Amino acid sequence: MAGVAGDAAATVAVAVCSGSKSRRAVRWAAANLVPHAHGVLLLHVIPAVSSIPSPSGERVPIERMESEVVEMYISDLKLKHQEVFVPFKRLCGTKNVETLVLDGDNPAAALLRYVSDSGTKNLVLGSSSIRWIRRILKGPDVPTAILKSAPYSCNIFVVSRRKLTMKLANQSVDDGPTISMPIQTTSHKSFDRMRMKNTFDNQSIRSSESNGTSHISAQADVGSHFQARSSISSSTNSCQNSEKALLLPCTGGQGNLDNNNQTQRIYDIVASVKGIPFVISHSTEEVQLLSAECSEEAKKVKDALEREETSKRIAAEEKTKHLEVIKEVEDARQLLAKEALDRHKAEIVASKVLSEKSRVVHALLSNDKRCRRYSRNEIEVATDNFSDAKKIGEGSYGDVYKCNLDHTPVAVKVLRQDASDKKEEFLREVEILSQLRHPHMVLLLGVCPESGCLVYEYMENRSLEDQLFYREGKQPLPWFIRFRIIFEVACGLAFLHGTKPEPIVHRDLKPGNILLDRNYVSKIGDVGLAKLLSDIVPDGLTEYRETILAGTLYYMDPEYQRTGTVRPKSDLYALGIIALQLLTAKHPKGLILKVENAIKGGSLPDVLDKSISDWPLVEAEKLANLALKCSRLRCRDRPDLESEVLPELEELMNMANVCFKLRQCNVYAPSHYLCPILQEVMDDPFVAADGYTYEYIAIKAWLEKHQISPVTKLKLSHTSIIPNHSLRSAIQEWRSHAAFLTS
Repeated sequence: MAGVAGDAAATVAVAVCSGSKSRRAVRWAAANLVPHAHGVLLLHVIPAVSSIPSPSGERVPIERMESEVVEMYISDLKLKHQEVFVPFKRLCGTKNVETLVLDGDNPAAALLRYVSDSGTKNLVLGSSSIRWIRRILKGPDVPTAILKSAPYSCNIFVVSRRKLTMKLANQSVDDGPTISMPIQTTSHKSFDRMRMKNTFDNQSIRSSESNGTSHISAQADVGSHFQARSSISSSTNSCQNSEKALLLPCTGGQGNLDNNNQTQRIYDIVASVKGIPFVISHSTEEVQLLSAECSEEAKKVKDALEREETSKRIAAEEKTKHLEVIKEVEDARQLLAKEALDRHKAEIVASKVLSEKSRVVHALLSNDKRCRRYSRNEIEVATDNFSDAKKIGEGSYGDVYKCNLDHTPVAVKVLRQDASDKKEEFLREVEILSQLRHPHMVLLLGVCPESGCLVYEYMENRSLEDQLFYREGKQPLPWFIRFRIIFEVACGLAFLHGTKPEPIVHRDLKPGNILLDRNYVSKIGDVGLAKLLSDIVPDGLTEYRETILAGTLYYMDPEYQRTGTVRPKSDLYALGIIALQLLTAKHPKGLILKVENAIKGGSLPDVLDKSISDWPLVEAEKLANLALKCSRLRCRDRPDLESEVLPELEELMNMANVCFKLRQCNVYAPSHYLCPILQEVMDDPFVAADGYTYEYIAIKAWLEKHQISPVTKLKLSHTSIIPNHSLRSAIQEWRSHAAFLTS
């Protein structure tokens, strides 16, 4: 064994890959070479690295990468392929096992280069039993190439399923024999005998070649021949003995020599004939085995071709997807460029419009004597250089100051220095308010374009928002003033919507933009977000108009939020919300649902403003229902302002004015004239079982749902009611007296 492996302390190198052929090679080396070697070196070849994947999924050639990055990637790749060696280390037992990963596009060349450079003495490889299929498809396989080109100093062992092929040191394929033998016969002793015999034959062959004899190529299947001869000999021993017994009587006299020769020939013929069935049987088994292996290899080739077709199909699909993604990216790039161009054009148009508006405003201020142009110095003097002591409010537009100009108390709204985006609102407000005159629109007295100041008439009771939510100890607004305010605001909106040639939509109507003078007369202000509608969009048409919405969230028309389309009825939604706030003094969030549920449940008094105790419930419910109609989600479902909303509000306001005059004349109804349920003067009083008098309609509705008294909350003895004629007469007399006083 020492002669086969070379130096006894040499290392045995085994080339491995995933598969059964590498396991056979390692098992054979562990059984025949490793026990006599110093250690085992497992070799594995991976393809040479020519490119490195990038985070984007593309592969970058290594020439374009830094050397440190390439080395790190190759090191990580080799470390990952160390997993190939795990099953083979177990097969080597406790022997010192080392591993090495080589790289190269040609595995045979990589192994030969390593063997030559390292001086390896023993190299073991695994091989498939049927290599001719691969040679036909791909050319010479790795074992064949290594047997042909291995250095003379290295022993090469190729292990297949049934055969061991080896080329010993100091031989080449061309000038020395490559020995093949059955893998079952290669025990330690038989392997040594075969090596000695092969060495002897090799020397004889090379000696005869040097003496001029013919060249002998001795790639003989020694193992097969040896096995066949052994089988024949063992099977013919008994036959020879019996043949000798039959032939011995005839082997006497002078013809002894001829008889012996004939007998020997007979023995040889008999032995040959008796060995033929065994040879045929063995050959048949070999053919069947080779046929099975051939079928298996053919199946593997077919599977490989199918996998290749599948891979090609997947690659084609991925390529198609890649091209589609590239097209989408290009389309997106073109769309982005188009949007940038459109934005640039829009900015140019907006700049031109702004310049035109500035020119128009300048012309208006020059020609309109009702709107005066103030200098910056006049504004600074009047506001004490914008002193905080004169500040009365602030907003997104800027601060508001109270001062006197031309001996008149005014409110000055100053554009903030950093609110350059509000300049268009400033010019729009000047353009609109300088041309509008209406009792319920805030009057614009003047403007200072240099400092961005608007001068308004001063409203002593500030905004409706302040009166509802920030009273600061003041008395709440009476209900009849609230009814009048909502009617006045509706009149102001009708005026804006009816302007010619184009209607104006406020777009930011809310309690903070409704101002009250000393007599609580309401006026609409802050029209900076108002929009002139050159073409009114029908209520049933849905289209997108604006990408940047204007207004305050809870007062903004839901349809305007969804579509960007603004219509006159967009202001009607805000009017409905404001009417509900006048009734409840609550935040607008969820207010519509609260009032709807209260009306359905007959509990409207529970959501009305508790600071007012004398709500007229019938009129309050009418106003609440009208407000809910105005605040419907779709414009087409809202009532018309001129023909439906204003008449109802005017009716409610007239009733409120009557109550206001009665209060001024100190004409108050006695408390027992009021219905305990409605808190209003009764028209048709009826007495219930609890002894209290109620309005007939109110007590009838109450008894349909309850069995207790509305006043005492005790259970009623019966549900019968009777008319109170005397009280009805007294109420009628009181009403006649009140009508005379207010006429």
